[in-house]
Amino acid sequence: MKLPKTQDLKRYGTLFSVLSKYGFEDVLASTSIRNLIPNTYLKKHPDTHKLLSYSTYERIRMVLEELGPSYVKMGQIISNRQDMLPPELLKELEKLQDNVKPLDNFDVSKKITEELKLDTNECFSYISPEPLAAASLAQVHKAQLLTGEWVIFKIQRPNIKDTIASDISIMKDVAKALEKYSTQAQQLQPTQLINSFEKSINEELSYTQELNNMLRFAKNFEKNELIYVPKAYPEFSNDRVICMEYIDGIKVSEIEKLEENNIDTKAVATLGVDLYLTQVLDFGFFHADPHPGNIFVLPELERICFIDYGMMGSIIPKDKEALEDLLLGFFKKDVKKIIVVLKKIAIRTDIPDEKTLEYDLNELLEGISNVAIQNIKLGNTLNQFKNILYANKIAIPHYLYMLIRALVIIEGVGLKLNPNFNITENLEPYMTTIIRKRLSFKRFVKKSISRVQDYTNLVDTLPEDINDIISKIKNGKLVIVHEHKGLNELKDTLKTAINRMVYAIIIAALSIGSSILVIADMPPKVNGIPILGALGFLISAVLGLAIIYSIFKNRNV
Repeated sequence: MKLPKTQDLKRYGTLFSVLSKYGFEDVLASTSIRNLIPNTYLKKHPDTHKLLSYSTYERIRMVLEELGPSYVKMGQIISNRQDMLPPELLKELEKLQDNVKPLDNFDVSKKITEELKLDTNECFSYISPEPLAAASLAQVHKAQLLTGEWVIFKIQRPNIKDTIASDISIMKDVAKALEKYSTQAQQLQPTQLINSFEKSINEELSYTQELNNMLRFAKNFEKNELIYVPKAYPEFSNDRVICMEYIDGIKVSEIEKLEENNIDTKAVATLGVDLYLTQVLDFGFFHADPHPGNIFVLPELERICFIDYGMMGSIIPKDKEALEDLLLGFFKKDVKKIIVVLKKIAIRTDIPDEKTLEYDLNELLEGISNVAIQNIKLGNTLNQFKNILYANKIAIPHYLYMLIRALVIIEGVGLKLNPNFNITENLEPYMTTIIRKRLSFKRFVKKSISRVQDYTNLVDTLPEDINDIISKIKNGKLVIVHEHKGLNELKDTLKTAINRMVYAIIIAALSIGSSILVIADMPPKVNGIPILGALGFLISAVLGLAIIYSIFKNRNV
């Protein structure tokens, strides 16, 4: 038996306490027991009445909020995994917010001194003791260098890594238990969800990684005069503290301020989306959380600035080309091409019926073609597409779900700046560029060289591969894996059928034996009835009723 670590015991206690609380209320809400609760009791206990009115998915969100930062962050990160979770639950997870108060008695200067091993008085003329913002993982403080430059420090909350590591350990244990004992939970793939969360949260907790993201992003756009990347200060940063330039701009959500500064919001919408599509389609490295609070307009520089580089999406060159094929497939309404590309991109496919998938995609594309381009909402289209993937059991890489979520957010930002904004119009020039690139002589030569190299590698390794196979055959080590799908279900069904047959034979034998005892009028007797015969009939009746009950209870077995 695996015993929990000492630091995990308290978190286990909290977890079980909260789950018991909401689990009990869920039992009441989802069964006929609720009907037995008197209305007078509910009137006297409004909290109970309120809890009973919540759905299961609302209750899941409430559990995550009550369990604290790790669980809230998990809900936020996995809220874009449409391949694993039902739409109703995803809507609830999207409501999760970081409602965290600042740390009490937090000495920011002392913390910076401890982390960076420097005297703050020798580097900074001012460090704000009050945070600009506080979140579940960190809080932000403003400071001024001796050179006069204003910067911000993002500082991780004390022991947050240990707390999250402990929570993830518990989550994994619970997920394994759920997968082992609950068929319903198996469909949600909790272990895979936790692994995805662990990867994302570890990236976000590594400020060294965030610093590298900023530097990479700045290099991508170093020749672009329309975008501004905040300056990073590696000398004042480590894995738990990051220092970057303070951005004094206007958030794209602050429409009135933009208009007061004579900024054309329609132009901002078009430019912002163009810059975002450039990140995705040109560089394959994009901001994964482009909500309005992370995008600023800098009036003096006439540039747009993205902040917070903790969550970034990265597309490998091979997938980048496949993503372009997917976009071309949608624009050309080529369902067959879309399915081929989906299979190439997907990390797992278990399509029950490919014809159904083809029909679903065709219905989606027909719906788009019947709408004027200026009325097409990319967010609605992408949500329908995600639902099709979920229904047809296609799991695509995490970065692609991040991208879909980001595109939905960026379209929302564009619509806020310009009610008539349409992101598909911004995509059209990129489609022309992609088609031109595909037809270019340079790409043809590059592809030809790549294929020749593949064939050369195949010829070079073929003799070794053949020798390896022959050697395994000689040594009796060649293993052929043959999978029987549905074999376990067949074994269970046969086992149940055989058990019932054995029971039936025993009942028949008891009935026949009891009949012989009664006919033989064998003593001892009660009121002229042989006791052993009567007892045999009674046992037969009980076993028979048990089998009948089992059959009706498990009709699908």
